[in-house]
Amino acid sequence: MRKELSLRSFSSFFLISVFLCFSSFDSCNARKSKHLKENRSPPSYTTEGHVGGSSTIFNVLDFNAKGDGTTDNTKAFLDAWTNACKVAGSTVLVPSGSTFLVGPISFSGPNCQPNIIFQLDGTIIAPTGAGQWGSGLLQWLEFTKLKGITIRGGGVIDGRGNVWWARSELDDSQIYADSKMPSTKPTALRFYGSSDVTVTGITIRNSPQCHLKFDSCTGVQVSGVTVSSPGDSPHTDGIHLQNSQDVSILGSNIACGDDCVSIQTGCSNVNIRNVHCGPGHGISIGGLGKDDTKACVSGITVRDSVMHNTLNGVRIKTWQGGSGLVQDVLFSNIQVSEVESPIVIDQFYCDQGKCNNQSAAVALSNIHFEKITGTYTVNPVHLACSDALPCTGITLSAIQLQPLQEGRTMSSPYCWQTYGELLSPNSPPINCLRTGKPSISQGPSDGSC
Repeated sequence: MRKELSLRSFSSFFLISVFLCFSSFDSCNARKSKHLKENRSPPSYTTEGHVGGSSTIFNVLDFNAKGDGTTDNTKAFLDAWTNACKVAGSTVLVPSGSTFLVGPISFSGPNCQPNIIFQLDGTIIAPTGAGQWGSGLLQWLEFTKLKGITIRGGGVIDGRGNVWWARSELDDSQIYADSKMPSTKPTALRFYGSSDVTVTGITIRNSPQCHLKFDSCTGVQVSGVTVSSPGDSPHTDGIHLQNSQDVSILGSNIACGDDCVSIQTGCSNVNIRNVHCGPGHGISIGGLGKDDTKACVSGITVRDSVMHNTLNGVRIKTWQGGSGLVQDVLFSNIQVSEVESPIVIDQFYCDQGKCNNQSAAVALSNIHFEKITGTYTVNPVHLACSDALPCTGITLSAIQLQPLQEGRTMSSPYCWQTYGELLSPNSPPINCLRTGKPSISQGPSDGSC
């Protein structure tokens, strides 16, 4: 009897164990199947972006962009931007290994979320025919009214400006072979009305006109940027600043056909450091005051930079007839080589055939040149200030400039209506600087800013 009960108990235990095992097996398989299904879901479109979090990525390829160098991708880029614009800290990705033809385009705010990143790893090229330019535009790629906008990466913006510079018929291999480019040449990359702007790592080359422009911006950081155009390409400024404050331009290489950096009216607190310029026209403040306008520039520092094979080194240029003030400027530790005129103030600037003499002028004060060394080919120092409104507070220290060809007769340092002080011996001797204060009373044309 006991044996029969024992066998029955064992059988019951065995059947229950088998049932539980199969139940457990089915349950594990179910979990495993669920896990596999989850792994088959679309990959996440997030990656590490700006400091402080992750960034949603909008790859232009996912919006039907074709990186073949010939298809017009303007709509695809706009569609990617429209989606990124809705997400704070998002990224528009232009991937490496592809070339994207893009027409004139505006990546616009002000309703965009902040801190958008434009990750440029590939190459963007401009159209080479008049069909997409109409009668001419002032810019090609434009970012307007944005907060916390960043363009970064190792990619290239290529304006293919040779068709604009030559103003000649396009050959048959180009898109619009039977047309000429319009007379209005665009800036390659422009930022307008934006704050906390960062541009880093990218290359901009062969712009039809100015390469990189900041207009009415605050909090601008430019670093590790390369600008590359031939020295004879007309009006191709490297970086152009206008009505912009709190700007840093660091560690960049600029080769162009005009000013490597151009600083215009409305700019203040600008720091330029470790810039290599050449070919080009040097680093310039101005021209200011054209067409009797008022110009206000202050707090400009240019230091630890190199100028090679440039028209000028560091320069301030103003038109006669203007008003306003340039003050508190420092040019320090500038190495020049094969530069025509390393140190220039020109208050009689005129890039036309003839300009009228006028007594009104932009006032210049507290301008400091120190540790400017190297070789020149024409004139080491040229300081030509206004007759009616002489320059004041001009200082020169540790200037060591030698003619490129030893023994060749060169122009001596030139000064006109320039008042200031020599703070150390200089070579060549700068004996033309006036001491004290000008006897000419400054009238209303000194225009406080």
